[in-house]
Amino acid sequence: MKYIVIETHRTEFPNPIILKQNEKVIIEDDPDPDTHKNDWINWIFCAKMDGSNNGYVLEQIIKRENNYGIVIENYSANELDINVGTIVEGIKELNGWLWLKNNETKEIGWVPMCKLKQLN
Repeated sequence: MKYIVIETHRTEFPNPIILKQNEKVIIEDDPDPDTHKNDWINWIFCAKMDGSNNGYVLEQIIKRENNYGIVIENYSANELDINVGTIVEGIKELNGWLWLKNNETKEIGWVPMCKLKQLN
């Protein structure tokens, strides 16, 4: 499905967390819950076991075990910096965000659905 960007998006997280299937992560409290309470429903804040990185992860891909979780599929939190008017190809929509491909740059990443309009 194709979309057009109707509002510019810039990532808040320039160093996205990247996880592999079966990787164990630490489930942490959201560091900024007031800011993200409406935009980050069904996202949980996780840290890599070695402490090298943290970020938001789709709740659907975490099998919880107390304060830890096991990632059930490969995952990247990469968000795209994208401008108004850009045409993108939707890959997967989850939790108010779209995993997409920028048709101009061929980059792949997440963009909030509220910044996109579906094309017919």
